[in-house]
Amino acid sequence: MQSRQGRDDRRPPPQAPVINVSRIVFGKEINAKLYSDIAEEAAKAVAGDKHGNKNKPSQLRRFYDELLALQDKVGSEKERFDQYLPFIQMLKAKVAYAKGRDKVDEAFCALLNRVIDQADNFQKLKQARLFMEAFMAFYKVHGPRD
Repeated sequence: MQSRQGRDDRRPPPQAPVINVSRIVFGKEINAKLYSDIAEEAAKAVAGDKHGNKNKPSQLRRFYDELLALQDKVGSEKERFDQYLPFIQMLKAKVAYAKGRDKVDEAFCALLNRVIDQADNFQKLKQARLFMEAFMAFYKVHGPRD
């Protein structure tokens, strides 16, 4: 069936990401394997299918670098966390924009959104940064080369 613009409306619906983000949990008692096995599973899932121009390490590194810079600015001060929280949450908009430009896929969007949603105080923001650091290390092993 063709729409008025000539596009095929019988496209398959977008698939849910092939990544399980439910094990990514930050807090007082984190899973001992959060920065090892869980981060590696996430890296493998995002590396998954070779996506051509999507999920290039340099693109994913930009998100990690921005999260690192925000965590450095916040440090261990609650007031500073509250001040920077809108900018931390803005990473979700930035990853959606990158997805819209076909720079990242749905799996990486789901991963980053989960990490940002979990980072709801300065301690968890530090855990988010450490998780993304571990993820990036494993992605270097399992992902495509730039």
